[in-house]
Amino acid sequence: MKTHWEDRIRNVIIELQKEGTLPSFDMPEIRVEWTRDERNGEFATNVALALSKSAKIPPMELAKLIVAKLGTDSDGTIEIAMPGYINITLPQTALTSVISEIVGSGGHYGDSLIGEGTNVNNEFISANPTGPMHLGNGRGGFFGDTLSSVLRKVGYSVTSEYYVNDGGGQVLKLGHSVLRDAEAVYGGEYIDEVRKALSIGDEPNADDTRVRKVGEVAASFVLETYIKKTLDEKMRIAFDSFVSERTDIIEKGLPERAIAIFGDKGLTYEQDEAFFLRTTDFGDDKDRALLKADGERTYFASDCGNMLSKIERGADRLILTLGADHHGYVSRIIAAARALGFSGRFDIFILQMVRLVKDGEEIRMSKRAGNVVTIDELVDLVGHDVARFFFLMLSLDTHMNFDLGLAEERSEKNPVYYVQYAHARLSSIFRKAEEADLSGDDADLSLLIHPKERGLFRELLMFPELCVDIAESGAVHKLPQYAIRLADRLHSFYADCRVIDEGDPDLSKARLALVSAVRIVLAETLRLIGVSAPEKM
Repeated sequence: MKTHWEDRIRNVIIELQKEGTLPSFDMPEIRVEWTRDERNGEFATNVALALSKSAKIPPMELAKLIVAKLGTDSDGTIEIAMPGYINITLPQTALTSVISEIVGSGGHYGDSLIGEGTNVNNEFISANPTGPMHLGNGRGGFFGDTLSSVLRKVGYSVTSEYYVNDGGGQVLKLGHSVLRDAEAVYGGEYIDEVRKALSIGDEPNADDTRVRKVGEVAASFVLETYIKKTLDEKMRIAFDSFVSERTDIIEKGLPERAIAIFGDKGLTYEQDEAFFLRTTDFGDDKDRALLKADGERTYFASDCGNMLSKIERGADRLILTLGADHHGYVSRIIAAARALGFSGRFDIFILQMVRLVKDGEEIRMSKRAGNVVTIDELVDLVGHDVARFFFLMLSLDTHMNFDLGLAEERSEKNPVYYVQYAHARLSSIFRKAEEADLSGDDADLSLLIHPKERGLFRELLMFPELCVDIAESGAVHKLPQYAIRLADRLHSFYADCRVIDEGDPDLSKARLALVSAVRIVLAETLRLIGVSAPEKM
């Protein structure tokens, strides 16, 4: 709906230029936004302020010219506000029509084809297979999973991918730790569990071949026994693809093939007996080594092989979520993809650190994983829905204090329960309506004129645009924020507007139609977030 008004205003400016009322100038982006103050209608634009200098006309005069050209019609009421804003109020029919659209499409309201079937490779979590997953993995995991859901909703073809880092030094460290030699790195009860399951004892003098073999077997065990179990049972994330660095990248020769492609393009050179890729040609701050002086591959060479794998599997858009400690990898990874010929969109999201706090104090409680908090432990404490919702509430690029005290709260103070209670309340309304033999079918929606009803219409209208925005920006935190806002609107409406009024069956039917639409959208929002929509609480 916003784009409709943006197009209309753009066309009006073009007409004013053609007739000579406005001088010729390059058309800027025309932006129509939702108003902050609902008393000013639904939409507002500052186009007159933005174009005043180019048009050589004061903002208020320019706004009057634009509004006069827009005219008056059934699309909405247009008003001008100081110092040159144009406000648009939608007619009742435009608001109420959303109910029929939502009820008719059900959970598919907000679906679109904007993605045009574009193949998206969305890689997230990709924790080293060296131990149970921690809080940071949870934050990145829930983010990536929700982003995949939203992308699919708006027409993208998405592969959710887990890259298994089982080909480098971390596997050797795991091997040393399982063998309990002088180079052991990892601790915690899970190491004892791995040793027992694999029947491995102390081998303080094992050679490198033995250490690597033990590390590889242990990494496979950790992946299958801990990581995949956590993904399935605790996080409820289903990956479409698990790509092993060792078997799917290194053993298939993808790093060497990538290096050959770089060489054919004249993008490599030798210096101090090492072999480099000219990543600076693609915006990196310095060139990156592919081979060390002794001929051994660098980690970056394996990353290049991974990029080549994604490209050859037909990815049109790449998404990669990395931890804060990998911030320096961004420019080199993008450079590698570009050097390999990838010309599509590449989004890299950096997740900031998570601390578990209670009463203002950080909590470290896990013996199993070596004094870090695992996702399994957190989910066992607060439940899947709470863990997921809390992680998603804040933008990925902000540091997060996970408030365990609030998460353990079993009341409406907890935002998850607050939103879920809104859905349960809606379900309760319909149970009562059924007892009263009332439904929202064939309702007269023109009766819905209360300000609280209009507020609900406003939120419902925002949902399709929100889905597109998240798919484009990756701002997944806007989804739980929307759920809270919609629940706010519903609770406020419920306090002021009696839904089932036996003395006014026509208004009851209209309000039942409205809350039916709200229930559908709230349930779909929760589905995208990945939490349940309870019928009772």
